Amino acid sequence: MNFAPPPQDYQRTVGLFSATMLIAGSMIGSGIFIVPAEIVRTGGTGAFLMLAWGLTAVLTLMGAHAYGELAGMFPKAGGQYIYLKECYGPLTAFLFGWSVFAIVECGSIAAVAMAFSKFLGILAPWVSESRYLAGPLECPAWTVTARITVGPYHLGLTPARLVAIGVIAGLSLLNSLGSRPGIWIQNTFTLAKLGSLAALILAGFLLAAPAPAAPGAWVPRGGEAAMPFLAALLVVQSGTLFSSDSWNTVTYIAGEVQAPSRTIPLALLVGPLLVLGLYLLANAAYLRVLGPTGIAAAPSDRVGSATLHALLGPRGDRFMALAILVSTFGCVNGMVLSGARLYRAMAVDRVFFKGAARLNRHQVPGCALGFQAVWASLLTLTGNYAQLLEFTIFAALLFYALTVAGLFVLRLRRPGLARPVRVRAYPLLPALYIAGCLAIMGSLLVWRPSFTWPGLVVVALGVPVYWMFRRS
Repeated sequence: MNFAPPPQDYQRTVGLFSATMLIAGSMIGSGIFIVPAEIVRTGGTGAFLMLAWGLTAVLTLMGAHAYGELAGMFPKAGGQYIYLKECYGPLTAFLFGWSVFAIVECGSIAAVAMAFSKFLGILAPWVSESRYLAGPLECPAWTVTARITVGPYHLGLTPARLVAIGVIAGLSLLNSLGSRPGIWIQNTFTLAKLGSLAALILAGFLLAAPAPAAPGAWVPRGGEAAMPFLAALLVVQSGTLFSSDSWNTVTYIAGEVQAPSRTIPLALLVGPLLVLGLYLLANAAYLRVLGPTGIAAAPSDRVGSATLHALLGPRGDRFMALAILVSTFGCVNGMVLSGARLYRAMAVDRVFFKGAARLNRHQVPGCALGFQAVWASLLTLTGNYAQLLEFTIFAALLFYALTVAGLFVLRLRRPGLARPVRVRAYPLLPALYIAGCLAIMGSLLVWRPSFTWPGLVVVALGVPVYWMFRRS
């Protein structure tokens, strides 16, 4: 069915401060408070922990800087989808958008909303993940190969999942009332989470003496004990990079940003720099309070909670729960707000549901928000959304590398295109970023195949879906 792009357009109401807060708020979820435990168990030392986060900071800043040039050239709603379409054509762009909708963005919304519910359960025990209101329907694990397992999935509704669905639905409804409510929520909660993270850092440096040195290096568990140093450093990027992800979401809302060719590249510099600086300081604070052994042995990997518990006792657990509630709520809002703009761009190109192309009377993509909310809510019922996210890590890195490689394509094919922002040290920085992504992808192929092949299958499934949309 053919239909023309809708005549409506967005209102440009988002300035530099709000664009920066969208990036920072979408990046900070619950990962910074949990991921360090697995990193120390894999690498064995505090130096390895800091090096892992340092590599993440360098790669993320190089990627964000490269996106700044693309954002200046194509200041259109849809962001990375538009860049890939301009560089490689509509099929590649659709496969990216399909992966974002099927798992990456909606799966992230589901996972972070569930993190909100689980930490709410610390303050309100009735928000339980162990008691079922409906179900469960057990789907046993499927062993594809000796090293790749899919599942198990425990389909059903629990109080925790009900709360998560309520968060998704409530934020989707608020964002459907116009861009201002969503931006106001994002700014407010991002400032609160930045303040909470800064307070944790200050407490770690001011209220505690340095942790005593561990008697020996932490011995990595299982087969990873034999993992070479470089391979271990690259493999743990699956956690650090995705705890720092979503910095690109501001490009999705380019149609609502004031002076986007200038504002978005600047926000892509300031937002990630602010967050990654705080991440490095937070890990230094963890090491000061807990030491490597304390981080690796944190109950349920809740390193942030263990740090505040060591400083403040039981009160610290409650403070950390409140901080993560603020952090995850703001993170969900940022993803809800930005993701719908991507799906609307796809619908305008006739490769997504037709209704998603329309803006509602508040000049926001209300139908796209609805599609996103329904699918993200369904993913919360699987009971294993974390594994679904793992499946997309390899694919997400692939699309990041392809997008940055688009700089080389465009400089060759369209040298006369206006570039308000140019990547510094071209072609060195983009080439280093691509090389870093390829190195991580290669390590995941060897050491974590369960993260790679299922993700590629998800991407490949987008090919028949693309032709279905084109022929309909």
